Amino acid sequence: MSSKDKVINNSLSEPSNLSNLQIDYFVKEYTNGKICDKEMEKWLKNIFHYGMTYNETLSYTQALINSGSRIEFPDLDGYLIDKHSTGGVGDKVSFVLGPILAACGCYIPMLAGRGLEHTGGTIDKLESIPGYRTQLSLNEFKKIVLKVGISIMCQTGEICPADQKIYALRDVSKTVASNPLICGSILSKKIAEGIEGLVLDIKVGNGAFMESMDAALKLGQLLGKVGKNYGINISICYTSMEQPLGNNCGLWCEIIESLDCLKGRGPQDIMDVVFYLGDKALRLAGYKDVKKKMIKCIEDRSALNIFLKMIESHGGDIKSLYDPEYNKPLYLKKYKIDKVGYIKSIDTRKIGNSLVKLGCGRERKNDKLDFTAGFKFYKKVGDFINSEDIIFEYFCSNQRKINQVQKFLDKVIILDVEQTVEPNLILS
Repeated sequence: MSSKDKVINNSLSEPSNLSNLQIDYFVKEYTNGKICDKEMEKWLKNIFHYGMTYNETLSYTQALINSGSRIEFPDLDGYLIDKHSTGGVGDKVSFVLGPILAACGCYIPMLAGRGLEHTGGTIDKLESIPGYRTQLSLNEFKKIVLKVGISIMCQTGEICPADQKIYALRDVSKTVASNPLICGSILSKKIAEGIEGLVLDIKVGNGAFMESMDAALKLGQLLGKVGKNYGINISICYTSMEQPLGNNCGLWCEIIESLDCLKGRGPQDIMDVVFYLGDKALRLAGYKDVKKKMIKCIEDRSALNIFLKMIESHGGDIKSLYDPEYNKPLYLKKYKIDKVGYIKSIDTRKIGNSLVKLGCGRERKNDKLDFTAGFKFYKKVGDFINSEDIIFEYFCSNQRKINQVQKFLDKVIILDVEQTVEPNLILS
């Protein structure tokens, strides 16, 4: 048996303590194409089922960082910070908060990801903008950050290429909800960005990977401990994902809703999360009167202008954002319930899985996305509905897919005769 085969067999056996060498070898060889998807999927599933020790998690994070370069910024007149969410349905906070932080004087070099299982991906949403380039050279990325204040792109061959490849395999192999894998994926990108501060939004609820607060706290503690080891100031936040965030979830429709937020007419739940996370971020940066600063950036349109400048700097077509016919879906269905009552709960994970079926996510690595697809909600938890009220619409440009999705929406909305209190959005 070759030395390579011995390392692979040892790493694929029921986990014992993996050495730094084994972890580094497996990540490196998979990135280089010398370990196949099937072998890597087995390794990921072992980690998913059996976990990793803290030291193994550190080694895994370091291996992902070592697969590419680290960005260094010259002396700046502002704070280098980023924000990351563990994923949800309708979560477009990065598009709103990032430009606000930049308008306040911070610099945001954001490396983001694609959709994972039922959760939407920041990069997938940005790619619904015609011309928007999510893969840039490091020099171009840095130039945009310095000129505009913010740039959002994906990992490339230069930055965490191992995570980029493993991330796609985790999505289709159902190995996402693993604390060590989540920790390594998030922090490798953030450490490689060269940031000083990080706000982490850990989602909790039926639409999140962490369905209970106990599970979320364990992940938060791990992220905080590993992040501190690398000298990053981290603020760990916990917000609810018991129902979709905002009124729209999908791809293009979330970009348009983000513009509405930056124009001062966004849904209240999104803005509540934006201001909460923004408060944490700006306090890390040493600012005072942070709520006033954020509101001013929206009222004077400086945050909106920064978002538009970022899109333009990435090659995106600004005109498309104001064209009501662009990315217009060919098919649309309305969802009603032949009952009367108050919405007690929304099965957010079912909504997320339905979004994937519509074309907003991938069931296989090479699936093509449908930028026109999504959901629009008219009613949320606590709202009263009559039998003729439209609770939400769902839409895409593939008739077969929209017809198939109907069967996935059974019991997605639960009614009650008494009004349900809307779930707390800010948990900690």
